[in-house]
Amino acid sequence: MGVSEENSASVSPAHRLGATHPLALAPVISPPATVDGFVRQFLQNLNFDQGVALSDSSSTDQYLALAGTVRDYLMARWLDDQSRQRAQQSKGVCYLSAEYLLGRQLDNNLLASRLTDIATESLAKCGIDIDVLRQVEVEPGLGNGGLGRLAACFIDSLATMSVPSTGYGIRYEYGIFRQTFIDGQQVEQPDAWLALGSPWEFPHPEAAQQISFGGHTETYDDEDGVTRSRWIPAWHVQAVPYNYMVPGYHNGRVNTLRLWSAVASDAFDLRIFNSGDYEEAVRAQTFAENISKVLYPEDSTPQGKELRLQQQYFFVAASIGDFLDNVLPEGFDLSKLPDRVIFQLNDTHPVIAVPELMRVLVDERGIEWDAAWAITQQCFAYTCHTLLPEALEVWSVDLLGRLLPRHLEIIYRINDEFLLAVRERFGDDELRIRAMSIIGEHPYRSVRMAYLATVAGAKVNGVAELHSQLLREKVLPDFDEFFPGKFTNVTNGVTPRRFIRLANPDLASLITEALGAGWTVDLERLRGLEAFAADPEFRERFAAVKAHNKVRLASVLRERDGIEVGDGHMLDVMVKRLHEYKRQMLKVLHIVTQYEQVRSGEVAASDIIPRTFIFGAKAAPGYTMAKHIIHLVNAVGEVVNSDPVVEGRLKVLFPPNYNVTLAERVIPAADLSEQISLAGKEASGTGNMKFALNGALTIGTDDGANVEIRKLVGDDNFFLFGMSEPEVEALWAKGYQPTEYYQSDERLRRAMDLIASGAFSGGDRSVFEPIVSNLLYDDRFMVLADYSSYIEAQARVDEAYADQDTWSRSAILNIARSGFFSSDRSIRDYIERVWHTPPML
Repeated sequence: MGVSEENSASVSPAHRLGATHPLALAPVISPPATVDGFVRQFLQNLNFDQGVALSDSSSTDQYLALAGTVRDYLMARWLDDQSRQRAQQSKGVCYLSAEYLLGRQLDNNLLASRLTDIATESLAKCGIDIDVLRQVEVEPGLGNGGLGRLAACFIDSLATMSVPSTGYGIRYEYGIFRQTFIDGQQVEQPDAWLALGSPWEFPHPEAAQQISFGGHTETYDDEDGVTRSRWIPAWHVQAVPYNYMVPGYHNGRVNTLRLWSAVASDAFDLRIFNSGDYEEAVRAQTFAENISKVLYPEDSTPQGKELRLQQQYFFVAASIGDFLDNVLPEGFDLSKLPDRVIFQLNDTHPVIAVPELMRVLVDERGIEWDAAWAITQQCFAYTCHTLLPEALEVWSVDLLGRLLPRHLEIIYRINDEFLLAVRERFGDDELRIRAMSIIGEHPYRSVRMAYLATVAGAKVNGVAELHSQLLREKVLPDFDEFFPGKFTNVTNGVTPRRFIRLANPDLASLITEALGAGWTVDLERLRGLEAFAADPEFRERFAAVKAHNKVRLASVLRERDGIEVGDGHMLDVMVKRLHEYKRQMLKVLHIVTQYEQVRSGEVAASDIIPRTFIFGAKAAPGYTMAKHIIHLVNAVGEVVNSDPVVEGRLKVLFPPNYNVTLAERVIPAADLSEQISLAGKEASGTGNMKFALNGALTIGTDDGANVEIRKLVGDDNFFLFGMSEPEVEALWAKGYQPTEYYQSDERLRRAMDLIASGAFSGGDRSVFEPIVSNLLYDDRFMVLADYSSYIEAQARVDEAYADQDTWSRSAILNIARSGFFSSDRSIRDYIERVWHTPPML
């Protein structure tokens, strides 16, 4: 940081001192929010942080100095909020999440702190174009898909609504991976997002937490003669916190995202090094640092599974220790802990926090078991994000016992006491007992983490109306019966700040001109756009915004990937994690069907509505079928895009390494949003909400939040297809035979046969045979069953898109009626139904 008086408060240690320390009472000095003040602060940071003069500085130097300057402005507010939170001692939220898909920080922080115009003008005075610096920023590699983006939206809304909160997670050195394609196949490369450092984070090594693993437990009698247990670990690592500031929108509040990085407790053995065994001398460091190396390490091996469990325990143990040690005042009565905090478990990844809190309360703080359990049950809430049984995380007893022996003992006791209560309620119904036990017996003895979270949590919520219903009725029905009132619904949402104001500035300006500025924090005001949907001039202006967004996207893809978007095409977009239940294969079959119909002469190319199909997805490194599908999409694209017969009519694009930065360009340009999962499989989705809010129409099944989107926007403005969840269940019960659909539908048969023939693999039939066989004989997600309905719905899309004015009207109504899907509304629901956390005064 610079050394001016204006900036000295930014590096003051006062925020780490006790509230009665004289330095802690000193006022926080904020840099002046003027152009001249910003220029001075920027130049000081450029000189003293980057060590260069303006005339010699690179764009990277300038970006880092700019980020540091914005951080200085936020820091003063962050310090003030930290002091305010300590003084008020009100209840706050600790959001525990394995991932945070943040996106670039510069523009979001400028927007929230009202500094965009000042920064732009200030840099211009220095002869710098801020748009050039925007391109320097590297997106943090801290998340993968919807789970991480939801967490990022939620911490944004918590700050905007002035709720005291800390997001806790892991500072992954390499994120998940950077996706590239070689011969159309996914290749994973390290995502070195920290290569130049991150100007938005600040480390606090002095606040590191020691995290233990392995070893054994023993019993002993304390000084009162009470028999207790204690854990004797075998090894330790240090969890070093890195803080990111999370500003609220235009309210001066700044919350914290605290990410943990793993370092060895004893990183370097000089004796071994001097003996010449250099690798052994740093072995402990390498071993420890693996914990925070990558997001979701490949877990098809025992070593990978162990590393995942290490990661999960590492960050929740550090987070709980941080809150108890550094947030609570000295001498705090832990019986009142539920009045100060709610730990929100974002899916099953952080659920090991439950036995960890029990261990700390019982073993370290000397609280009796029953009292500790009463505290714990009020301090946790659990969000379930799946309906897939294989996604409900389990850990083998052997692994847990080896890595966290005391925690396994605690889990056993929690389960014993829970099952005793079940027996008291329902008698010796052994089938029910086995079904509800936290400990599963088949196919191996394991701990069911979703069950543990449900037993321990004050509330359990699903993330869309349909999902919450199925969670109660089909996934955890016995628990819903046993815990009346514990289950609730909080439908997901997205932040309008990033996904309209930043991603779609022209649309944001159009909305503000029509409705005023308040919609950014009250998205239900978008309802006012309904009246404008009937205005021809407004529809024309909206269409111009969409056209401009397409030009902008085309420019980005041309520069980023060297690919061209079809001029004047409908943009048909499917961007989401690659998983079979999301049914990217159904989209591929539609493309192949259209292509085959033209190639066979059944349909004239001139009769096809011109479309560019855009995919964006990463497949987990060990997910073989997902990788096959990515290969097929790229192979189909290569053939279709080079065939002069469909030139100007069909185009297939799959830009690699889809992320938030690219999403902010793709979503505003999209005409059609593909939300085509098998009914009953998608928990919610948030991409569907982002597309609707940006004026794309949805083609989708009645699944996840699609159900609520369709109800709100109306059937006339949504392309529904496919089976309902009860129809899916009925077909499974009857006995689903995918080959029957293949044999009875000529269009489907011809599309499948074209893939099987090697037409997209240079004549080699074996390349995509696994996909064909999977669809014909193991179609778990009923792609073939919904194919016909999907093709018919796409015909309705073509018909609607042919009338551009009517399409624009429907798109505007989608925006007007989607205000419900704000993450601010989601957080209000959490506050009212789960957390009961008031805003900070």
